Formats: sequence, C-alpha cells, structure tokens
Amino acid sequence: MLDKAAAVLAALEAGPATLAQLVAATGLARPTVHRLAVALEHHRLVGRDMQGRFVLGPRLSELAAAAGEDRLLVAAGPVLAALRDHSGESAQLFRRQGDQRVCVAAAERPMGLRDSIPVGAVLSMTAGSAAQVLLAWEEPERMHRGLIGAKFTATMLAAVRRHGWAQSVAEREPGAASVSAPVRGPGGRVVAAVSISGPVERISKQPGHLHAAAVVAAANRLTEVLRKADEPRR
Repeated sequence: MLDKAAAVLAALEAGPATLAQLVAATGLARPTVHRLAVALEHHRLVGRDMQGRFVLGPRLSELAAAAGEDRLLVAAGPVLAALRDHSGESAQLFRRQGDQRVCVAAAERPMGLRDSIPVGAVLSMTAGSAAQVLLAWEEPERMHRGLIGAKFTATMLAAVRRHGWAQSVAEREPGAASVSAPVRGPGGRVVAAVSISGPVERISKQPGHLHAAAVVAAANRLTEVLRKADEPRR
C-alpha cells in the first residue's frame, strides 16, 4: 500500500490532477486511488486547489524543513538579505503550489515604504513576475492552462524564457512592481523564483533595467546550492 501511496504522490509532482488523471497516471484502480488520495489529504500530504484537483500538500515541505533537507530555504536567507541590501528593495523566494504560489522566504527593507510580502503569503499564479517565471518553463500543456485568466500572455512568457527573468508593473497590485528570476533544481527544472518588489515610483516602470542582473545572480547562487547538494547522489 505504501508503494501505491508513493505512486500517487509521484504523479502529483507533475502538477494538479483530477481523480481520473491520477488513475491514468498511476495505473491503479479508481477506488484505490480515491481511498489513498483522501487518506493522504487527511494527513496533509495531499491538498486540493481552487478547482478541487489534488495537489501536493503542505506537510511535505514541513517534513523536509524539519529534517534539515530543505537546502534551498537554508541558503535563501543570506542570499535574499544580500539582494535586499544591494537593490534596496524587499526580496522574496516563491514556490508554486498548485494554482497558487507561496512566499517561503523573505528579506524586508528595514525602513521606509515597502511592498511587504510575509513568509507564508499565498498569491495568485495569474499575475506578477514570480508567477511568470514559475509558469514560463512549464510543459506546453500546463503552461497554456496556466494562461487562462492570466494578466500576462504566451508572448510575454516567451520573452521571459529568452531573457531569463521577468518583470511586472501594476500587474498584481496597483502601484507595485517586481522583478523575478528562476531557481533551478536537478535536471534544470524551475523549482522556485527569486523576486524583489517595491512601489513603482521607487522601483520604476522598467524595474528589469535596474535590477534584473542582481536578481538573476541571486537566483543563480541558489541554483548552484541545489546543484552541489545533488552531486553526492550521482
């Protein structure tokens, strides 16, 4: 039964899935998949998105952090603090969770006007530079599903892939702007987005021109941490 539960969790690594999609992905009987998914949901290893689809649950991140294995979060603190000090803007690290993104680490400006996004904040995947980054390198089918209702377009995501970073101005919230870049895990898969954010009057209407290089460098440092962590397994 443990192997079957692991198969359900593995299937959800690809993104949100309906019961029918889990049945197809695992090859298990529908009653078995339903029973396992509900049991995993009870233990918060599986959750539901706004459409009622199954997604990986928050307990997995909690277990990883408790075991000291979440190297990305351990490394993010000093990297985000350095990015904040260099740019003068608040810095965040986002991970995708189903149809949303979660701020899992942050370094706030110590004083003055700021666009505060606290750790644990859940934001939409339909607006903002971090959402663009987390969606831009997805498989085509999943990317196009994510564009439904989004404030950005497929053409904009193509530009994100070409440049290696994204910017947004008043996309998620009036008066706010941000710049984001991808953090890549084993195999080059985008696993998180590093961002800076602030008011448009300070960060400008072209924030990428001012801050993209620093944001990309910070994201690359975290990518390197994950690459080194993966080396002993090879």
